Amino acid sequence: MGKFDLVEAVLAELGAEFYFQGTAIRPGKPLVFGRIRDLFFFGLPGNPVSTFVTFELFVRPALALVSGAAFEPPAFLRARLARPYRQKTGLTMFLPARVRMQDRDPVVEPVGWQGSGDLVGVAAANCFLVIRPDQTDLTAGDWVDVMPKEQ
Repeated sequence: MGKFDLVEAVLAELGAEFYFQGTAIRPGKPLVFGRIRDLFFFGLPGNPVSTFVTFELFVRPALALVSGAAFEPPAFLRARLARPYRQKTGLTMFLPARVRMQDRDPVVEPVGWQGSGDLVGVAAANCFLVIRPDQTDLTAGDWVDVMPKEQ
């Protein structure tokens, strides 16, 4: 994605066929998937949080399939939003967050983080808050999706 990212260009020169180049998620938008000769490949984003999210959503299920396991999509659970959230990106957001029980309901709140290179923020999280593109103006108490983080 950056000006010194040469992986896609090199793969293209080697005759790679790309099945997709980019996703509508953040972090993780610059993910690619393709085949070169008889080998499939994923090109994961360079930032650690982007890599973590795209691995869980795309690579882990694909590895299970090619290993002979049944397809198991990533797990998504529901929780109430602790505080209002607004977005206008048009992408599905995966925000590092913490879910806890409050009055018999799971409640989720984003952790403080500085973007897709922030490992400290992800380390403080036990899940990812999933905000869909059509969820532009959420209020506290709204039910939202969360993707648990492997501990």
